[in-house]
Amino acid sequence: MSKREEFITAINIIKAASQTITPELHKGLLQQAVQEHELTINEATDIINRSGLVVGEKVNYFQVLGLTIAEIENQNEDTIAKRVDAAHNERYTASLRAGGLPRKDGRTQEQWHTLLNCARDTLKDAHKRREHITPILFQEDLSKLATPAILTKTDKNQPQNPKNINRQRTTLFSTARATTQKTTRATVPQNESVQIPTNPNTPQGMVLIPEGNFQMGSNGENADESEKPVHTVYVDAFYMDEHLVTNAQFLTFINANPQWGKPPDWFGIKRNRKTAISKRYHDGDYLKHWDEKSYPQDKANHPVTWVSWYAARAYAEWVGKRLPTEAEWEKAARAGKNANEYPCGNAINNAKANYNCNVGDTTPVGQYQANSYGLYDMAGNVWEWCLDVYNPRFYTNPIHRNPIADVNSLGTANNQVTANTIQRVLRGGSWLDAAQLLRTAYRYKNTPTRTLAGIGFRCVKNIDVQHNHSL
Repeated sequence: MSKREEFITAINIIKAASQTITPELHKGLLQQAVQEHELTINEATDIINRSGLVVGEKVNYFQVLGLTIAEIENQNEDTIAKRVDAAHNERYTASLRAGGLPRKDGRTQEQWHTLLNCARDTLKDAHKRREHITPILFQEDLSKLATPAILTKTDKNQPQNPKNINRQRTTLFSTARATTQKTTRATVPQNESVQIPTNPNTPQGMVLIPEGNFQMGSNGENADESEKPVHTVYVDAFYMDEHLVTNAQFLTFINANPQWGKPPDWFGIKRNRKTAISKRYHDGDYLKHWDEKSYPQDKANHPVTWVSWYAARAYAEWVGKRLPTEAEWEKAARAGKNANEYPCGNAINNAKANYNCNVGDTTPVGQYQANSYGLYDMAGNVWEWCLDVYNPRFYTNPIHRNPIADVNSLGTANNQVTANTIQRVLRGGSWLDAAQLLRTAYRYKNTPTRTLAGIGFRCVKNIDVQHNHSL
């Protein structure tokens, strides 16, 4: 990846968390672009402007109502609503007493009433509140990084020690992704403790799924025949991506592997095979929502969709990983809680997952609560491709250790063409689907060339395999 592309990727990560950046952070980004990415100020400014980032202060509804995030982060919804209403009533009443007197902030009292009402309505709605908190925390964390020691003015006669400079070179962009994940987690109510297995060798952005037995399938009243019978399966330890693969990550893959890019004309009739995906690997709608090499604005951190099983496999191989087997996916989703219907527990609602068109589109990865292994979006947002061939009777004669319905799927992506009528497993449900399809045991399928607005993927990695690329 070129220095310019690294800068663009970092800007997209920041924009996915917040549309607005502070003047201080804007200055830090420009300085970092020159210092780290060898760009001119004009080049960096052009990239930031084209991204759609807005320089300015975002209204903080907590400050408007005189509240803090810490006051409410561990409270239930009833308590939060009461605190917000009380704060709103206090300020609204004070404004009414002021009559027509102008405010020090330049707003009229009528404008202040409107702002107070917006603040109340946003903070009382769990989903809107979560969206509002994320960029606030993100700005706070990145602003601390905006002017590191390497960027501060120094005495020309006293040059900095090169060792100190090297120590400080990983600033805004080396921490942007981690900060995005951190702020997202901080906004989600933690209804149960997250017990994430640890390993010092766990790759960045992945979690360790421990070896052991689990109960696969379901005999419940909602279970399909393909989910029966429940049986014990042993799975070796492995690593799994904590998040779904995003548009920004998939673009990085395409930039390095143009043979997997979107055809310049929708069905690739006149494609150049070296610069676009082969027609045999997709159904004609591959990356349908992209404009050639550009994903939709504001969706850098949304899961990539409209990707075929073949393309998902190729991406996974490029980053030194692979797609999960169906058994690995279900073990990871259950997170040691065999009795639960869903990755988040025995019940699901709009605060726990993106499903049933309650949002109307995909949501940024990591917006909802993780399961007990620290995995996000295991229910809803998008379906996830698995390696296995779909066999509706696979459980009737189960394999008890590391089962996979097609061992040939473990081969390389460069030798992966199969009969396109052979269906592959999908798990997890999507933003379009009813709760029934989000159950941990639910098995879905589609042909490997199929692409849809509700299909994406995440990757896994064998513990003894080293990664080749880093995104």
